[in-house]
Amino acid sequence: MIKTINIFLLFTVFSSIDAFARTEALRDCSHLESDHPQKAKKYLMCLDGNIELLERNRQTWVNKLVMDTEELEKNTGNTQLMPIIQRSITNQSRYMDDSCKWRYLKELPNSTRAAKVFKRCKISFLQLHIKELQANF
Repeated sequence: MIKTINIFLLFTVFSSIDAFARTEALRDCSHLESDHPQKAKKYLMCLDGNIELLERNRQTWVNKLVMDTEELEKNTGNTQLMPIIQRSITNQSRYMDDSCKWRYLKELPNSTRAAKVFKRCKISFLQLHIKELQANF
């Protein structure tokens, strides 16, 4: 009974990941890009929407990795994986934030250009991390 529930839960998670990946596409914000303050605000809001979408997608893949690792831990007794995975996720987040922050600071005092650079950087890093999480090495 419990095994059936776990299999059903895993199937549901995998199905939702697949559906999410197919239906959720990033918005094309390039047509909104401008140096005019009001237009730049719309562009930045569009980028924010893409960042939120990517962060949700990333978290879905992290959750899948954690669930798979917990199952593997339960089946094999190997408890070394989870702390390393958690540390790598934390370090990836810190690296992404710091890498985008120095790019932001480099563009100051033009705060509009700095915000654009920061958000595009974050989108790029999130896309790469999601691709890495999806990879079956």
